[in-house]
Amino acid sequence: MSFVALKNAIVSFLHKEGSGTGRDDGGGRRDSSASASLLSGQNQRYGSNDLESASTNGDLYGSKEEDEEAGFFGSIDPRVISDLIIGLSDGLTVPFALTAGLSSLGDSKLVITGGFAELISGAISMGLGGFLGAKSELDYYKAEVKNEKKKFYQDTTLVNHEVEDILLNINPDFSDETIVSFIKDLQNNPELMLEFIIRYGRELDEPAENRQVISAATIGGGYLLGGLVPLVPYFFVNEVGTGLIYSVIVMVITLFAFGYFKAQMSMGDTCTRQKKVYEGVEMIAVGGTAAGAAWFFVKILG
Repeated sequence: MSFVALKNAIVSFLHKEGSGTGRDDGGGRRDSSASASLLSGQNQRYGSNDLESASTNGDLYGSKEEDEEAGFFGSIDPRVISDLIIGLSDGLTVPFALTAGLSSLGDSKLVITGGFAELISGAISMGLGGFLGAKSELDYYKAEVKNEKKKFYQDTTLVNHEVEDILLNINPDFSDETIVSFIKDLQNNPELMLEFIIRYGRELDEPAENRQVISAATIGGGYLLGGLVPLVPYFFVNEVGTGLIYSVIVMVITLFAFGYFKAQMSMGDTCTRQKKVYEGVEMIAVGGTAAGAAWFFVKILG
């Protein structure tokens, strides 16, 4: 069952008007025993074969349509945008601080050599970090799915309670009859019930296919791209001091533009111009502080 089907099921359910009021246990939480008793025995005809078939066909781990938009980037996965921002943020600040610090030693060749060494090692390190992080995310998701499948086999009543708790979190005023009706509909497709619990109960999205590789390439590539910016001016000057000045000018413009458009990517059309300008100035302050501190301390130690 695709994510679209799941979303349609939720939308259809939320448009239902509950006809009852449900009981309260005196502490603000409604007693779920009535709805649970109405469902007892309903799941007995659904066994492990249903879930194993869904898993074998790849439904649980297959592709699903993304329903989120990242500002003007449309259908691009928001996590890819997040990884790109992480890579660019570090790439624009760390190498800039390093090259500024090395420039205080007065040797352009040293700045270029040291800058490239840090740039390559940093991109590899950031890429590996993104790969391992995405792998951990996928492992955690699979573990949660496996745990829910195990509970489904062993105690279907417990699964019914989980679905009911999720629905009551969505709207505490849902009646017992409405909840029972919805749970029965989910029981017609055990895989859909599990996906509902994982997505709305655990608040987990299934990681995209090849997420580890994409994350590693995006973060590492972003770091490499961002780190080249402060290094390029040193190739076109003979004096390291002149290269530092040009590098600072280029980085002020780049950091402001990055902060400005980062706010646009993160918040979309809701982001005001003042907020974008603030984010741009903040990036200049962060990068400038790091570069200034590196230059000062290397100058002292040198």
